[in-house]
Amino acid sequence: MGFDEMDVDTIWMDGEFVDWDDAQIHVLSHGLHYGSGVFEGVRCYATDEGPAIFRWDEHLERFYASGKPYDMDIPFEKEELTEATMELIRRQDLTSCYIRPVAFYGYDSLGVSPKDNPVQVAIAAWPWGAYLGDEALEKGVDVMVSSWRKHASSQIPTNAKTTGLYVNSLLAGEEARRNGYTEAIVLNKEGNVAEGPGENIFLVKDGDIYTPGLSESILDGITRDTVIELARERGYTVNDNATISRGELNTADELFFTGTAAEVTPIRKVDNVVIGDGSRGPVTEELQQAFFDLVERRSDDHEEWFTYV
Repeated sequence: MGFDEMDVDTIWMDGEFVDWDDAQIHVLSHGLHYGSGVFEGVRCYATDEGPAIFRWDEHLERFYASGKPYDMDIPFEKEELTEATMELIRRQDLTSCYIRPVAFYGYDSLGVSPKDNPVQVAIAAWPWGAYLGDEALEKGVDVMVSSWRKHASSQIPTNAKTTGLYVNSLLAGEEARRNGYTEAIVLNKEGNVAEGPGENIFLVKDGDIYTPGLSESILDGITRDTVIELARERGYTVNDNATISRGELNTADELFFTGTAAEVTPIRKVDNVVIGDGSRGPVTEELQQAFFDLVERRSDDHEEWFTYV
């Protein structure tokens, strides 16, 4: 569904609420030409107590931290962005939504150096269902290992959620879809498993859980951290600093993606090789159920992870 089909009408931009169609920037903005921006993707879930933003504080912390490698000082306090986001949700009567804060170097000059350009900040919120499709949550997705590699942290910081870096994700994801797959898996420069274009990846083998470590050129995903915590609470051994070879994908008992947009999505096949028995595995199902019980507040656990609107 495109934005024009959605019942949304307001965006917060540089300290003000503006009409959706008026949230515009100059075509010579630095961020448009050089990808010099940072962003977050956050979900707000419908609960019996009203809309609840999931792990907002952690997302906001990463948002500010992502600007540091680029000397980008976000010109608003965290409390201001929190109140702006909550008011944005209220104004649009959203019970659940996806939230996109973005900060970028704006319009002044167009040299590669952004030193004279202002930092602009915007927040949008809109309804967004299952990122890889509702059916994918139960039946899983077919993926391919992309020919495109994930850039190393020695080249570009992988722990910053940078706008321009997602061309790497775009290339991998579109390659997969052109070849009939739903999503891609990206290897790092050493040829080991890194992540999906917009997701972290988990592998289950003999009842233990593995996920690539931060040194494998991955983003430190907040849903990744959530699932690690939920798994350990349920007695699983989680190796969260793993190095996973490409071949280990094919012999895994289960694989699944995690991410704010993807939530917890099983992987059914990799390069047409069936994973496990080709359906959502028992560990994936248990963790997926635990995740949705948590975010939809059917469980009282981790109240500290929720910001109620």
